[in-house]
This record gives sequence, structure tokens and C-alpha cells, in this order.
Amino acid sequence: MHIATIARRGALSAALLAGVFAAGTASAHQIWLQQDGKSASVYFGEFGDNLREASPGLLDKFSIRNVTWISPSGSKPLQASKTAGAFVLNGKVAAGESIIAEERHYPSWEEKKDGKATRTVWIPAARLVADGKAQAAALTLDLVPTGTAGQFQVSYQGKPLAQAKVNAVVQSGWGKEAWSDAQGLVSFPLPWQGTYVLEVQHTDKQAGQHEGVAYDKAMYVTTLSLVQPQGVAPLPAGPALPPSKDHD
Repeated sequence: MHIATIARRGALSAALLAGVFAAGTASAHQIWLQQDGKSASVYFGEFGDNLREASPGLLDKFSIRNVTWISPSGSKPLQASKTAGAFVLNGKVAAGESIIAEERHYPSWEEKKDGKATRTVWIPAARLVADGKAQAAALTLDLVPTGTAGQFQVSYQGKPLAQAKVNAVVQSGWGKEAWSDAQGLVSFPLPWQGTYVLEVQHTDKQAGQHEGVAYDKAMYVTTLSLVQPQGVAPLPAGPALPPSKDHD
């Protein structure tokens, strides 16, 4: 495994086990969607580090009530059932379809600096697609395929988001990063067969209200999961990291 990946794993685990997560390192984690032959599931952790949080544990901070299946003919809500390692959905995607999920109830937190308190809300979201067909933005911070191979578009509040850093990873730890252009477009080579998870983050420093909570800034992180059917045989995933301890 790449040395940088090993170092990243060690640093992340140390930080979480030291209790830093409770102070706001939720932004170091992500939610993402994957599916097997029967259904799709929502996971929480770090896909590229083979870390999946569990219940009992950090997975219990989530409710995952806002899940939507989208097809060219319309959309419908899906139900999420929590298990020991994921939220299992009563649906999956086929060609031209997608599933989006957004966690709107993750606990906010307060940080104090120089005598000033700042409240932050963290809004993770995820999208799953079955192919590279163009999709319309639907999440507050969204990342969608454009229909051109390896090309994606970042949007925030329905408008293209420029200069957003997007990371693409596979479960072996291989990754690439790129920045969106003025139209929110970003492109990646996808050399490996198998599942990719792309991630984009954006912080809105304008105060507001979210689900009845007044905040000073909102941190968004959205993932896009897709399967590349062709390419080089994937490298094996590293050993699974143990779920983090909840220090709240």
C-alpha cells in the first residue's frame, strides 16, 4: 500500500481515538452509497481507508430520513433501515437512475476562540449512479456526471461551483484530486475497474437556520458513487479499520 495512505490511516485513527472527532472532525468523514445485487446502502466513515463506522457507535448519530430514488420518469422516497454497519435502503439504481441521500439532523457543535462562540452545522450527502449518463443537480451541494466519460459537475444551491476541490478514490487507497472550472466541471481518469467514490466539500460562512438550528457556518460534504465496468483489475482493499469510539 502507498506510504501516504498508511500515514493517513494512522493519523486519522489517532485523531479519532484521542477524542478529536467530538470537536468537529466529522468533516473528515463522509457518507457514501453502495449497492449489491439486492439493494443500496448508506455507509459512514472513509471509503478510501476501508473504514465503516458501526452501531453501537458513531453510526448512531445518524437518522438518514431523506433518501430519494430518481429516474427519468420521476422520483420517490426510499426508506432506510439501520443495521450494525449501514443504513439499508428499500431500492437500488439501474441505468439512467440515481439515489440521493442527505443527513439533515447530525448534531451541530460550538467552538470558542478568543472569547467568541461559533456554531457549525455539518450536512453530509451522497449520490449513487448506475452509469455516466447526465444527471440533474438535486442536493444543496451536488456532484453529478455530465454524460461525458470521466467528467462531472459541481453545483451549490443549483448553480455551478468553481474552484471546488474534488477527490476521487477507490477502496485500495488510490486517489486523484482536481479542481472545478468556472462552469463547475471537473474531469478524472478512471483507470481501475470497480467502485469509485468522489467527494467535494464546501463551507458557507453565511449565518442561517438549518432544521430549526441557528448557525454561524455550514459545512457541506457530498459524495458521488459509481462503478467503472472497464479498466485495470482493482488492487485489493487494505485491512478494514476498526470503528471509531464515540467520545461525546
